[in-house]
Amino acid sequence: MKRKFVVTVALALLCLGISTQAAITIDTVPVGDRGNDADTHGAGYGSVSYNYNIGKYEVTTGQYTAFLNAVAKTDTYELYRTSMDTAVYEYGCNIKRTGTSGSYSYGVPSAWANRPVNFVSFWDACRFTNWMHNGQPTGLQDSATTERGAYTLDGFDGRLGQDIGRNAGWRWAIASEDEWYKAAYYKGGGTNSGYWDYPTQSSTTQSNQVVNPDPGNSANYKVGDIQTIGAPYYRTIVGEFENSASPYGTFDQGGNVFEWNDTVTDYDGQNSYRGQRGGSYNYQIHHLWALHRSSIIPTNQNGVSGFRVVQAVPEPSSLVALAGGLISLLGLRRRRV
Repeated sequence: MKRKFVVTVALALLCLGISTQAAITIDTVPVGDRGNDADTHGAGYGSVSYNYNIGKYEVTTGQYTAFLNAVAKTDTYELYRTSMDTAVYEYGCNIKRTGTSGSYSYGVPSAWANRPVNFVSFWDACRFTNWMHNGQPTGLQDSATTERGAYTLDGFDGRLGQDIGRNAGWRWAIASEDEWYKAAYYKGGGTNSGYWDYPTQSSTTQSNQVVNPDPGNSANYKVGDIQTIGAPYYRTIVGEFENSASPYGTFDQGGNVFEWNDTVTDYDGQNSYRGQRGGSYNYQIHHLWALHRSSIIPTNQNGVSGFRVVQAVPEPSSLVALAGGLISLLGLRRRRV
């Protein structure tokens, strides 16, 4: 009986999208301490009332290339920018596109695949998470692949969109500002543990040098005119600073690329701004600081912008209810045999 229940729970997790046989795998870490205090020495960010998983790393160029090959043979919403190709722009992530519309294909050299993707707008990131939410399907950019899921886009790709937010029942999404902030700076281990100033478990300035082994408290950012690694990559491989994780075990929340948040930070009637956090390889250290935040037009795509995803964690009551339903179905099937 115990074995049957374990199998049922596993089936329940599969149905909820917690474990799938996917074309790509997003490594995540759990963020607990639900109901934690906000950061009182800042502007009150970081309090999250639920547990969730967050990407251990930024979304990589290789993962985004797989997404393009799945849904962008006809690239209706321009998920690919030619600036991504380093032959066009030196700060690109080196994704190459070949073929013609209707039969486009995409590739990235192996030395670039595990570096963070860049030149993605907020809406590109939404479409990626919709694709993840929907189980990584292959097809046109429509409601079954990129236009519905965590976010209802239905073709929207403009400078406003302030009413577009995360849908109930989301499975994957772009990190909100509070989710991102907590994963980066919260010390953890309780609900009033306090916050670090930098996402490397530190409140002191940090090194931007790649040293083997990593001494800790390191990140990819610019010091004066000196970048951490410079041309041609500029961005380090995700997790390069192996001893500089956040308290929950994420990497590169400071430096490498700014990361989109799905929080609306401002609205001026012509533009609806979304947040970015974390600094980048081409910006100074103060952009990595907890008190620094950026507000960006959602259509903006550039060489210093990428994103990180979060994954929903179902409440225990939801798993029990789903497991019970599956047990009932199995019992009904047994009686009918």
